[in-house]
Amino acid sequence: MNKEIIQDYFKTLQDKICHSLEETDGFGKFQEDLWQHVDGGGGRTRLIENGNILEKGGVNFSAVSGVVGPELKKQLNIENEADFFATGVSIVQHPKSPMVPIIHMNVRYFEMTDGTYWFGGGIDLTPHYVETEQAKWFHKQLEKVCENFNPGWYEKCKKQADDYFYIPHRGETRGIGGIFFDHLNEKSTRKSKEEIFEFVKSVGELFAPIYTYLMKINADKDYSEPEKKWQMLRRGRYVEFNLVWDRGTKFGLITNGRTESILMSLPPVANWAYNHSPTENSEEAKTLSLLKKDIDWINY
Repeated sequence: MNKEIIQDYFKTLQDKICHSLEETDGFGKFQEDLWQHVDGGGGRTRLIENGNILEKGGVNFSAVSGVVGPELKKQLNIENEADFFATGVSIVQHPKSPMVPIIHMNVRYFEMTDGTYWFGGGIDLTPHYVETEQAKWFHKQLEKVCENFNPGWYEKCKKQADDYFYIPHRGETRGIGGIFFDHLNEKSTRKSKEEIFEFVKSVGELFAPIYTYLMKINADKDYSEPEKKWQMLRRGRYVEFNLVWDRGTKFGLITNGRTESILMSLPPVANWAYNHSPTENSEEAKTLSLLKKDIDWINY
């Protein structure tokens, strides 16, 4: 199995997910923007805007190559002199309604000319209002995929998501977490490259059924101006994480990636309020109380 096979799968995955999101939204259509990387390769940025359900969303494919420079070596904690190849699909969806959650997914592959390689990825959910039954359902879907790959894998990947999707300067998680994994290869998993790729594919294939279901059951719920104001504040938290802490954003910028594609993860509109505190016992206060690490959502 070579990088071309992996790259072609990611292209197909992008196509399938875009089709599912368009079908469920019922109005919005993805617009494609092709781009070339300065050192080699390029990508297909696809953006949907002003749909029935989705206000702004991106489903991006990229396959880029270049020299592993000093900044990248530092970020990836590698010392070898080599060129790199990286490919993957990255997704963020920002809905119109505050009752529909934000979602993110990334599946990726990285290799160097010295033979080093690894897979990474994850999927996490950021509700504006945490619905515990939906959180439980979401984590159960992830558990099935992880346990099919390796017993105990869900707990490990969930812990890594809790730790990764955390906003230290706020002392809160970005949402209800999900799964996160990185540097998967034969050494770290004791699985073959083909088996690891199958796991990554199963995560990628999980995105569309999960999110289209959540779109359908939440899109028609009533909301008013207070809920929209809360949505804008939660989007602000999302921006803070992506610009300050997200390693994927940093990787894209360090490797001279296309800025517009990297920053497609940001919402169209967000807000910040000085020293905002929700009303005691409100739905907003309940959501804040659940933005913590290590919640056992499946048995909540």
